[in-house]
Amino acid sequence: MTQVDGARAAAPARGRRRRGWTFWLGLGLVLAGLSILGWVGWQLYGSNVVSQRRHQQTVTQLEQQWAEPQGAAAVDTAQGTAGAVLRIPALGEDFAVPVLEGIEDDALASGIGHFADSAGPGEVGNYALAGHRVTHGEPLRDMPALQPGDEVLVATRDAVYTYVLDSGGDDLRVPFTAGWVVDGKPVNPDPGGVGPLDGADRLITLTTCAELFHTDDRLIAFGHLVDVEER
Repeated sequence: MTQVDGARAAAPARGRRRRGWTFWLGLGLVLAGLSILGWVGWQLYGSNVVSQRRHQQTVTQLEQQWAEPQGAAAVDTAQGTAGAVLRIPALGEDFAVPVLEGIEDDALASGIGHFADSAGPGEVGNYALAGHRVTHGEPLRDMPALQPGDEVLVATRDAVYTYVLDSGGDDLRVPFTAGWVVDGKPVNPDPGGVGPLDGADRLITLTTCAELFHTDDRLIAFGHLVDVEER
């Protein structure tokens, strides 16, 4: 074989090596892209299906226990302790989300979280709650649609507490570091800014992300207790 013939034979081999390298690189990029799309799909859709199923199961457990003469006030789930059910008629007749103690990721992935150091349902002080606006059941996705005067119902074993909102769902936007919104008696440091009803001492505060995707800001809605119906 001549030198020229050897060069011609080597050229396809080098080409095959180059095609093999680029093929595997391309395949890796495609798989990485599919993995990212799968993760996004899970976050936006799959996590909602799982969390909404948990919501329903926990609400059902609570209501079954409350219907029994000696039923427990709360249920322990793998994600935390649930002792109340939140209903907001303006967000739909079937809106019913369990309230879990704490605002850790597991609690927020399974319902509405109750700030541990805040007041309980109907108590003097501020019953402060947090919920996802997107993913994990997104219970407060439509919070911006809430208006002053909308009712927020909190059911426990012993009573149903009816609060009325004093501010709309997007009337107040604050950074996540604004801890004053969950104080026992929130006072807006901005004179004339949105705050709870003057003179009300049994409050509720709803908090959620200000945007559907990543943001460090929070939407805040304040309300006050107007009725207690013993169960």
